[in-house]
Amino acid sequence: MKITGKRYIDYSSFIKYTFGERVQKVSLNIGFTCPNKDGTKGYGGCTYCNNSTFNPEYCSPQKTITEQLQEGIAFFSKKYKTQKYLAYFQAYTNTYDDIENLKALYEEALAVSGVIGLVLGTRPDCISEELIDYLSELSKKHFVSLEYGIESTNNATLKQVNRCHTFQETIEAFNLSRNKGIHLGGHIILGLPNETKQDALDHAFRLSQLPLDTLKIHHLQIVENSILGVKYKRSPEHFKLFEMKAYIKFVSEFITYLRPDIVIERFISEAPRDLLIAPDWGGFKNFEVVAKIDKYLADNNMFQGQNF
Repeated sequence: MKITGKRYIDYSSFIKYTFGERVQKVSLNIGFTCPNKDGTKGYGGCTYCNNSTFNPEYCSPQKTITEQLQEGIAFFSKKYKTQKYLAYFQAYTNTYDDIENLKALYEEALAVSGVIGLVLGTRPDCISEELIDYLSELSKKHFVSLEYGIESTNNATLKQVNRCHTFQETIEAFNLSRNKGIHLGGHIILGLPNETKQDALDHAFRLSQLPLDTLKIHHLQIVENSILGVKYKRSPEHFKLFEMKAYIKFVSEFITYLRPDIVIERFISEAPRDLLIAPDWGGFKNFEVVAKIDKYLADNNMFQGQNF
């Protein structure tokens, strides 16, 4: 893949290389839940989670998939007249249902004009061989991506944040999904409670052993209506959150240990200001922080995979 002016493989380059044109994700909320919320494995969900932090206004489970997609496309088409779209099943766990129901939902999305593929946000413990085989068939005609919430490669951390799955289950999910024509993505959160710098750098090594195509890297944010939000308000002194300068330095080092062919889709998350409790980075936008990361990498002659 040809990259221009970056010291890592960025998502924009991946999109241009893969599709040859502009492609936009359109988020969907279809009213799913998660096994660590509904009692199947636990209650309360992930301690850091509030799904409202990433749901656009047009996303509502009261609307059909077609309605949500059409509203999202209308929103994005005001800025870019010529582009294609990916139906992004984002909120909660989007493979956590009967397979016949899932097929109907996915195929409704693919029937909307301009939609050329699916992106399915899910958990490593919520897939099956039957589902993977179905998605593999879909991938012969459409772009299909599974985005696994990995969050940490440390089992003690996963238990503490109430993920209710292990890293071994993550490995098994990727092994089941590999070489099936499905694009494989992952999420990792840096700065989860009680993780040391070495713990976080170890994530890069372990992630690099997975058949990952794309990685989203987030820093931990404390948000309203989350379990960590309640704990933070009670005892903020127990939390060690990244300040922006420290995060830029750390994430730059982190990617030097990352396999050099993994596409980096995101460096930070950006919770809405009215839901964000901490850390407060002064309202900097994603692109502004990424520009600072780019500069830090260049100034220090660092690049993805340098220490892999």
